[in-house]
Amino acid sequence: MNRFKSLSVAAFAAVLIYGCGSTAPILSTPIENIDTSPLKVSALTEQEKQTWGHLDLVKDTIPGMSVDKAYQDIIKNKKGETVIVAVIDTGIDINHEDLDGVMWTNPKEIPNNGIDDDKNGYVDDIHGWNFLGDAYNEQLEFVRILASKDTNNPDYARAKAEYDEEYQKYTELKTNYEQFLQQLITADDIVSTHLNKKEYTQAEVSAIKAENEKLQQAVALIKYVYSLDNDSVAEFKEQLNEGIEQFNDRLNYNLNLTFKGRLNGDDPDDMSTKYYGNGNVKPSKKDESHGTHVAGIIAAERNNGKGANGVANNVKIMSVRAVPNGDEYDKDIALAIRYAVDNGAKVINGSFGKYYSPHSDWVREAIAYAGKHDVLIVKAAGNEGEDLDKKAVYPNDQVNNGPEVSDTFITVGALEPKYGANMIADFSNYGKINVDVFSPGAKIYSTTPQNEYDTKGGTSMAAPAVAGVAALIRSLYPKLKASQVKKILMESGLPIKANVVVGGDTENVKPFSNLTSSGKIVNAYNALIMASKL
Repeated sequence: MNRFKSLSVAAFAAVLIYGCGSTAPILSTPIENIDTSPLKVSALTEQEKQTWGHLDLVKDTIPGMSVDKAYQDIIKNKKGETVIVAVIDTGIDINHEDLDGVMWTNPKEIPNNGIDDDKNGYVDDIHGWNFLGDAYNEQLEFVRILASKDTNNPDYARAKAEYDEEYQKYTELKTNYEQFLQQLITADDIVSTHLNKKEYTQAEVSAIKAENEKLQQAVALIKYVYSLDNDSVAEFKEQLNEGIEQFNDRLNYNLNLTFKGRLNGDDPDDMSTKYYGNGNVKPSKKDESHGTHVAGIIAAERNNGKGANGVANNVKIMSVRAVPNGDEYDKDIALAIRYAVDNGAKVINGSFGKYYSPHSDWVREAIAYAGKHDVLIVKAAGNEGEDLDKKAVYPNDQVNNGPEVSDTFITVGALEPKYGANMIADFSNYGKINVDVFSPGAKIYSTTPQNEYDTKGGTSMAAPAVAGVAALIRSLYPKLKASQVKKILMESGLPIKANVVVGGDTENVKPFSNLTSSGKIVNAYNALIMASKL
């Protein structure tokens, strides 16, 4: 009883500190050991599932970024200056009902006249530029290295070992999924026949008294499917089919040594040519949804009665299509960054990455170029549960943990909607040196092509959340430099002092402060308070 009272008092005190308006001090986590503080024990409501990244840790016991609180207490009806945020990604559905009003339009370009009106080298770049042209599927970088047959390449042996491992893994995964799907189809037919109905509930399955071994096995399998938090067998079948499709893509394109994905006629190893691609920044197909999802996290039109609310309220999204279904080319990324900078972006989101980079210097030079021109780059940390202080992911702003080429490059890890030991997404990369902050990245609801919405997870979703906060700061406090915005994002966050599970492995527990250079999770409310004082 005494322990409960002390926790309640601490939480109440935190609410008082946190609710003082624009003159409030920066919030510190009220209890050092987060596993002894009040945790959310009930399941998230449907509304919380869709908005958890915007919720408040103290009020909602969910490690969101306090975006709603920032709008309620600080932003209110303020608009600030319009900020251009470049999304270097797959294509974006520029006609989506929640994005069509926030897409950047090049004011110096006349649509579809086939003329480079603004003389920037890119013809009809109305909403951005598409460096991929008509391509979408692509090899992974280590597959390209192997396909080159250049055994003198210092990465060749490592690429060969990784290729052999990956090809075997995905071949086995595809086989296992296909076998399980077939078993599930058979079990579903048996149970449906027994119940004399195509659709049935978990309770109806649990009530079956199996009369023979075949029915007993079928019921056991269906019960197992329900135990995985599926609402129906049909839902799980869909997941299996999606998995099989992804494995087919991996084998047919990403790991295919003979596949040629580049269709724009450009040489990715020759930096002297720059003006390739076209102005069509839309997705090549509905499944090309990553860029649309990222854009919605940043800037989906707020409070319009439609599916999602973006973090920022006065931004224009510049679409730079440079990320395929596979590994991006260094040249495309370097030019995409420069395009965004030269055409007015103040924040660039990069939700992509790879572990081999033959022209990483080109990209670092572009990162330095962005820094020189006062542009903040927000980069996803990656989704392999790796320590980036030990294994480099590209692009990055340094070599071998050495000096950074820019102080306007921030790397973001991903959080789960759980405040406690399991708050780090099991897929998220981390690093005391090379990951700067964490933000909501698992189970994020946002826009997808053709006026639809979906939940996705990854550091790809965490980065645009931070890009949205950065855009808010740059909109409301436009005199602040990109380097100051990075500092604000890192220093104003909520410090987490507890031990957390890393990589989903309960045997791998580390202090949160060892996973990121700041030791903090991004908080929009605190960030705006700090920005107001600089």
